[in-house]
Amino acid sequence: MKRFCLFLSLLWILPLATSFGQENRPELGINLEGYDYPYPVEYYALHSQGQALDMAFMYEHAQRPNGRTVLLFHGKNFNGAYWEQTMKVLLEEGYDVLVPDQIGFGKSSKPAHYHYTFHQLAENTRELVDSLDISKVTVLGHSMGGMLATRFALMYPNEVEKLILENPIGLEDWKRKVPYAGLEQWYRGALNRTFEGVKSYMMSSYFDGNWEEKYNEWVYLLTAMNESPDWDRYAWNSALTYDMVFTQPVVYEFDNLEMPTVLIIGQRDRTALGTGMVPDSVAATMGNYPELGKKTADKIPNSTLIELDGIGHLPHIEDFELFKSKLLPALKK
Repeated sequence: MKRFCLFLSLLWILPLATSFGQENRPELGINLEGYDYPYPVEYYALHSQGQALDMAFMYEHAQRPNGRTVLLFHGKNFNGAYWEQTMKVLLEEGYDVLVPDQIGFGKSSKPAHYHYTFHQLAENTRELVDSLDISKVTVLGHSMGGMLATRFALMYPNEVEKLILENPIGLEDWKRKVPYAGLEQWYRGALNRTFEGVKSYMMSSYFDGNWEEKYNEWVYLLTAMNESPDWDRYAWNSALTYDMVFTQPVVYEFDNLEMPTVLIIGQRDRTALGTGMVPDSVAATMGNYPELGKKTADKIPNSTLIELDGIGHLPHIEDFELFKSKLLPALKK
């Protein structure tokens, strides 16, 4: 069965339904107004591309600090809240933890117009890090956050002690196999996003058909703002960031990474952009994480590959204890 292009094609065949499957949970604003994050949220006043923006973040200090800070980058379909368990454990281990919502995501601003690049998001984050007087960080990026973490490490190698990539996308260049989907196409798909459509996509690509009730939280946070009067602005930001992910690969620069790098790869993951836009025979060659993990580790000069059998796209959500057992030793090496 053909997998779908980040639930784009699937959403077009489903009727718009904002509450179906959400079990009467409240509607939210496009900046997740009304939803509490696991730790206090602060805002960095960012001036970028001629406009004033608010960059939301959580920044927590360990009670028994070890002198190190971990910077966490969220994925495309997520926000900082899904790092709750990871933050808790890191704090207990003595790490200070910084978790930003990138512009266009979570509780951060959704500008009407913004030129999204991984360079720009990395620069925004660097400004935030500097404003907090943090000199060095260990960077952990998941999914799209892995692409951003790679760009951040390439731009600021002297500030990154270690790079950890958890099921990062961008380990292959989809443009070589998939026809270009323009902004209008991404925008229409985002406008028609539904709870059941997102759930079906995640179940297929992220969890290989294995669904648990706890995963509904992340579907809810992608669809609970469908009734917002600003929904079209949210959808436009989503389209812009899809285009960023598709057109700005980092796969050709892994050999330039200078710091120790750890790849934590769930082997059941099959996430790839554009599989719904190509023949099944081509789609079958995409998102092969067991193969992509090995190829990427071979490209990075000082890398370690950790393979998680039976785990999909979100190790820190699907099996946190397993993820923790691999993450903590990797941080201490």
